[in-house]
Amino acid sequence: MNTPILFTCKFTLDKAHFNECYSQSNTLVRSANAYFKAGILMVFGLIILLFTPVNAYAAWFVVALGILEALAIYYSQPWWVLRQMLSRASGSEVTLTIDEQGVLSESFYHNSRIMWSDVYDIKETSLGIILYFTVGKSTSKSYLSKGYLSNTAQQYIVNKINR
Repeated sequence: MNTPILFTCKFTLDKAHFNECYSQSNTLVRSANAYFKAGILMVFGLIILLFTPVNAYAAWFVVALGILEALAIYYSQPWWVLRQMLSRASGSEVTLTIDEQGVLSESFYHNSRIMWSDVYDIKETSLGIILYFTVGKSTSKSYLSKGYLSNTAQQYIVNKINR
């Protein structure tokens, strides 16, 4: 007789957790291509400023948009973490339950379940596991830190997807 599998743990949504989530699941690459749009905006604004009779305020506005875009790319992690820290869920305790049906995340502000049948891929990182799953017709991802998962729970997740 098979015994039901059940792993439960609790963690707090704090700054360290949000930093780990971003650093492990981020897909933004800071290369010259990432700054291309910002460069185009700045060059376009300077061309407007120097070579057309358009109001200088409009040209400086376009240049400022390019600078803002570059800053948004450079400071993407602190900006994302700050937005998460300002959310009402910040500081709340989350109960994570992993069972034969899927992954259940419960807190005062948010309850969600990821069914194993919806998970189509996983990626193991040095500090956690990223679950890629479908929600309706769109795809999404969820990060689980190895810091609050037991080795048995980690192996169960990997085996559940790889079979």
